[in-house]
Amino acid sequence: MSPVSQSLLSRFAVVTSIFALLMVGVVAATRPDGGGSSAVAAGPVPVTLTEFAISPNRVVVTQGGSLSITNSGSQAHNVAITDTPLVTSDLSGGQTETLDVSSLEPGEYEIFCAVAGHLEAGMVGTLVVTDGSAAGDQAAGGSAGGGHAGHDDLASLDPMGEHAQRINKEFEDAMSAGVQTYLEYADKYAAGEVDKGNRKLEPEILEDGTKKFELTAAITDWEVTPGNIVKAWTYNEQVPGPWIRIEPGEKVQIELTNNLPISTDIHWHGISVPFEQDGVAPITQDYIRPGETYTYEFTAPDHPELGMYHAHMHGQVAIVNGLFAVFQVGDVDLPRGRTISGVEIPADLQIDQELPIVVNDAGVIGMSINGKGFPLTEPVVAKQGEWVLMHFYNEGLQGHPMHLHRQPQIVVAKDGFPLEAPYRMDTIWVSPGERYSVLVQAQEPGIWAFHCHIVSHAESDDGLFGMVTTMIVE
Repeated sequence: MSPVSQSLLSRFAVVTSIFALLMVGVVAATRPDGGGSSAVAAGPVPVTLTEFAISPNRVVVTQGGSLSITNSGSQAHNVAITDTPLVTSDLSGGQTETLDVSSLEPGEYEIFCAVAGHLEAGMVGTLVVTDGSAAGDQAAGGSAGGGHAGHDDLASLDPMGEHAQRINKEFEDAMSAGVQTYLEYADKYAAGEVDKGNRKLEPEILEDGTKKFELTAAITDWEVTPGNIVKAWTYNEQVPGPWIRIEPGEKVQIELTNNLPISTDIHWHGISVPFEQDGVAPITQDYIRPGETYTYEFTAPDHPELGMYHAHMHGQVAIVNGLFAVFQVGDVDLPRGRTISGVEIPADLQIDQELPIVVNDAGVIGMSINGKGFPLTEPVVAKQGEWVLMHFYNEGLQGHPMHLHRQPQIVVAKDGFPLEAPYRMDTIWVSPGERYSVLVQAQEPGIWAFHCHIVSHAESDDGLFGMVTTMIVE
């Protein structure tokens, strides 16, 4: 067993407790296994959407009926019915829409929110269509002993009662199983056995010193969570795409071959390039059509910059499905020889690790860190005393407050620009398109939770998921 695995396994009970405290409030989502609240009505059946739940979790309607869907949350939600064309429009907070389900035959159907990432966050339930008979309606109500209670019912349970204890055991088992799988994959990461993104791309050096990088955009099978293989949009078959690093003032060529089913381009987000190289078809260039190859060519700025590259053409699909990556010019300037909020930064500071932390929340990738969702996320592993420079990037549709337990985070740059007054934070809000550079010293040994603090982006009834990993200080 490797040292990483031994360290992880020895602290298994500790990390479970950490996560239990971290997620002490159970998110407002319910399981679709029949034990939640139910509604039976002849007319439009009221259904309420919130972050992230469908209430009631088990909806019963007579054949020929309809659903009255109200979004009581703050985000856009909808309701879709699996294996049918039935779906509402995306409803803003406070909106109501009637969904006609009269075409459905008696039986059970899965209902869910089809907004990217919301199904995984727990917005799933059961629709029961009855034939209108008394026997059918009674059967549709479900067994009182089946499944576990919806979250609306948890407060009514006797904590010492058998039913409550069984439900709690289900939650504990789900949490423990996910953590155990995470520990196993941590060992595989240490052994180099997991296919991951952010791999640095080595250039070809041309006669005049120009650095030439080759990229291929294509649809690729990509494992987001264990066994969950999706059709990702990728650069060089990875999510995030290859990490491109150049130095200030260098000449660069990036040759892109388009093997996607639609046209594309590359925008160099946050990087100073000439107008004709900005990558916004059809404004700054022509479309790069399927099967074509196009070369971007520019001279890097004469100062460090920290950006990313992604498609601009049809970006609402291409980017969230994986077509994003890191582009770095030189090193971020660091506040050496200063003391910031009690953290002393040495004058001769040496960075032991530099890591991109790219978050996403939509498309086939969904709630993820560096293209993976828990329990397939990679831990940050450092020895006590080491310095880690992390760059947060948000390629999703929502802001994410990234929270690292115990180890101090010193924010040293915003969008690649060094801060005159660096500051210490334990939770950093990263909006779409933003970059934050954070200096972390591994101070306290342990397995420290590292996650988005919108808790429904990090946990569901099936335990931890999505935007969760750890920092392991050895």
